[in-house]
Amino acid sequence: MSTPYPFSALVGQDDLRLALLLNAVSPAVGGVLVRGEKGTAKSTAVRALSALLPTVDVVSGCRFSCDPAAPDPGCPDGPHRAAEGTRRPARMVELPVGASEDRLVGALDIERALAEGVKAFEPGLLADAHRGILYVDEVNLLHDHLVDLLLDAAAMGASYVEREGVSVRHAARFLLVGTMNPEEGELRPQLLDRFGLTVEVAASREPDQRVEVVRRRLAFDDDPAGFAARWAGEEAAVRQRIVAARELLPSVRLGDGALRQIAATCSAFEVDGMRADIVMARTATALAAWAGRTDVLAEDVRQAALLALPHRRRRSPFDAPGLDEDKLDETLEEFSGNDDPGPDPGPDGGGPGGGGGQPDAGPQGGVTGARPEAGEDGRPQAAG
Repeated sequence: MSTPYPFSALVGQDDLRLALLLNAVSPAVGGVLVRGEKGTAKSTAVRALSALLPTVDVVSGCRFSCDPAAPDPGCPDGPHRAAEGTRRPARMVELPVGASEDRLVGALDIERALAEGVKAFEPGLLADAHRGILYVDEVNLLHDHLVDLLLDAAAMGASYVEREGVSVRHAARFLLVGTMNPEEGELRPQLLDRFGLTVEVAASREPDQRVEVVRRRLAFDDDPAGFAARWAGEEAAVRQRIVAARELLPSVRLGDGALRQIAATCSAFEVDGMRADIVMARTATALAAWAGRTDVLAEDVRQAALLALPHRRRRSPFDAPGLDEDKLDETLEEFSGNDDPGPDPGPDGGGPGGGGGQPDAGPQGGVTGARPEAGEDGRPQAAG
């Protein structure tokens, strides 16, 4: 097995690394679409991430990687009795551009059908990728119906197969990552919207950074194992941080103020539907967990918008990619505040005993950001 390039040794590409790590913390974010010119370490970063994912416990002999602590009751290889499983690294499965539908979702096991006269299911790549990474290089060149199938599975966490008299449902929860070069064609807007986050990558124009990229790459090519060993400490630290963030994630509080900022931002940038709001909420929660916090702050909402909205906003063909950050900051500022609405107002609008009851509108937390709140002016949100 070849030694992957260490994730910690990547130079620059901060947004790409953050988007991948957030999905490793919370696969519910919905995956990452990485857009950029050739030679910008897109594939290298994805393959490097696979080595950071925590190991998984699987039921021995289960082709669908069921968790022995909570096996899938509908697993085609089940039912599984309570037993100790085996531990293995999380898989990274690559979907080739020329793959068939049968290769992706699975098909009838012809060999068993002919030899034993029984209808048996042969799992596909979606089953192999369960609890790991499914990577699609040049996703814009993949047939649209295959993209629809894998995005549906990613959204539902399960794959459903109905064919040749075989009806199968199995769990398929994975981190979906697609890479593409826009020069080779674009994805349809409907498919773009199904990826949780999108990152635009480009080669650095800073000579010093380019020198460091070349230096590290040459050192890796000369001695992959030795180079990886030198970065083992940093890799272990990132792996442990992913584990800690996963454990903290259920405790993260997404307050009404943060939700109001998310809704206002999606309305301000005129995104269609509600998927953007949901993805932003999950991303902001993952950001808080990654930072070791249990409260979502305005800075989390801002970063979530930069990752989740650029590919969803309406724009003309000649508009620059990305978001207008001044407009984003104005929207967040307008809807900033404190989640705590303060004491219950009395009949005269004041707090208990007519004391006013207005929450403190001053700054709380300095550079770390205040917890957001609804505005006090009663202004309605813009229509989404």
